[in-house]
Amino acid sequence: MSVLFGSFQPAHAQNSYPQKPIKIIVPVAPGGGTDFVARVIGQKLGEALSTPVIIENKPGGAGNVGVDAAAKADPDGYTLVMPITSFSVNPALYTKLPFDTQKDFAPIALVASAPLLLVVNPQLPIKTLGDLIALAKAKPGSLNYGTSGVGTTSHLAAELFKYTAKLDIINVPYKGGGPIVTDLIAGSIQIYFSTVPAALPQTQAGKLRAIAITSAQRLPSLADIPTVAEAGLPGYDVVGWFGLFAPAKTPSAIVERLNVEIVKILQMPDVREKIEAHGLLPGGGTSKELSVFLDAEIKKWTQLI
Repeated sequence: MSVLFGSFQPAHAQNSYPQKPIKIIVPVAPGGGTDFVARVIGQKLGEALSTPVIIENKPGGAGNVGVDAAAKADPDGYTLVMPITSFSVNPALYTKLPFDTQKDFAPIALVASAPLLLVVNPQLPIKTLGDLIALAKAKPGSLNYGTSGVGTTSHLAAELFKYTAKLDIINVPYKGGGPIVTDLIAGSIQIYFSTVPAALPQTQAGKLRAIAITSAQRLPSLADIPTVAEAGLPGYDVVGWFGLFAPAKTPSAIVERLNVEIVKILQMPDVREKIEAHGLLPGGGTSKELSVFLDAEIKKWTQLI
């Protein structure tokens, strides 16, 4: 059950915001990347605003359970939500959602993005993205790629790669990333769009070969790995991402105050170091920029799906 901290405050109360604890709903179980980022940001936000910031994990329904709770919360700035990437995918996957992704939320700031690492079995004669595309076209239907579930970022990244490069490669679904990496090393599958933390130790050990990163920019910690766009597919850009949102009709003064604080936090060296150590890119920008980004993500995945 969601615990709400009070009711809607009138406009004159905005100048004294906040006056009580702030809750950030995280629509996944504890321990993952979204939860980690929310706790790092939450701690710093609490210090900046001199008020407790509580993280409430509310998993279920591909993130929809927690997001729906936030949509129905009082728009007073005391209940926020950090949805997972499926926030921009679910409008195309579900015929009916209990909320409107683009109308029921007030964007605050993009907190972080999570590029994926395109890795292959090192026994394949592949050193570059061009090599992979050439092999797939020479042997249509012979290469398999692992995914951690329908509609996940790894699945959509692979499907967009397949569609953009016009390839015939086969999806092999798994229940999680661990078994995929195991089978990739064993040679049962050949391709995986992995989170960086899951694949990096195996690439460093020579058990997997990393050939590209899926974001539009290179990852600072893996500066020698080209982006998919650089390596041959211009315009390709796939990242998991974490943004902070409030319920729609939250006073603009509160949204702006939160945006300013979040952007300051994301510029702190210790925060950037923690985020980058998890294979993530720190975010930032205005609330309007997050709104434009969300609209573009929804359009991209709706067209693909």
